[in-house]
Amino acid sequence: MQIPHDTRRALDVVVALVNTTAEADQPDGLSDVGALRGFVQEHAISDVGDLSSRDLAGVRTVRSKFAQVFAAPDSRAASVLINELVATAGTTPQLTDHDGYDWHVHYFAPGASVGDHLAADGGMALAFIVVSGEQERLRRCEAPDCRRAFVDLSRNRSRRYCDSRTCGNRLHVAAYRARRKEADAGPTERERSEQEQIVHGGEQQQDADHT
Repeated sequence: MQIPHDTRRALDVVVALVNTTAEADQPDGLSDVGALRGFVQEHAISDVGDLSSRDLAGVRTVRSKFAQVFAAPDSRAASVLINELVATAGTTPQLTDHDGYDWHVHYFAPGASVGDHLAADGGMALAFIVVSGEQERLRRCEAPDCRRAFVDLSRNRSRRYCDSRTCGNRLHVAAYRARRKEADAGPTERERSEQEQIVHGGEQQQDADHT
């Protein structure tokens, strides 16, 4: 699947933002304004001024909307959420080549809050996925103890885990160990009983054949 660089980058930010949500074993990654400032710096989000508690609340709202898009059952439901996001943000497409990047499009309006900035750019990136008929690529990790969001960019849409080197390998190792443990333990009492029934059934059939 071919995705323009700026769209891919916006999707990366969407995923990172969704994955800051508090989980059972993970605190909220946007616990305060300082954490929001760190997120902005880590992901090189441009045109962001001083941040406040109001910005924090706005970004958390956008985060919730993004998470709902990942959970949307179909493209129509996803489109409703995305349309709300970009409409609220006051989307204003502009060509820009800031900071040495080639020409690309920013969708947020000049002077927009960081929440509107993320809603506009992230919303349009998600719109690209839906319009391309690729909504099913917006996924959650299938590891039982992990629900992190990710965008499946594999050719055959076969990716199941947020990171194959961690969640994927961990589950494969666990499954391998379970198989080895089962093999070392030998057949269970139920399996032995079933095997005996098969053997006795065969013997009875042989006796019947000879009579």
